[in-house]
Amino acid sequence: MYRQGDVLIVALGESEVPAHFLEAPGEPRDGRGRLVLALGEVTGHAHAVQGPGRLMREAGTFGPMLLHLPEGGRVVHEEHAAIALPTGWFRVVRQREYAPGAVRIVAD
Repeated sequence: MYRQGDVLIVALGESEVPAHFLEAPGEPRDGRGRLVLALGEVTGHAHAVQGPGRLMREAGTFGPMLLHLPEGGRVVHEEHAAIALPTGWFRVVRQREYAPGAVRIVAD
């Protein structure tokens, strides 16, 4: 497991990856060529992956995100140390918080 701020990254075995993710197209990269895992709503900083790979999301606010890194990669953020990730599949989980009457993604 890896954590950077409000983003948790959990390694998965290929057998744990749902079949519909194996052939799914990846998310587009940002203007700097990164796969953005979480964008800071207040600061504009981003938890992002550098290097080759795909990020896939299920529909919905809390839908799971899967990250495939065929050559490994690095998770970077302007306020955190970079994290090296090995080759493989990962589930990306955004931290959530409870506010009376709602559950929401943590905003930074």
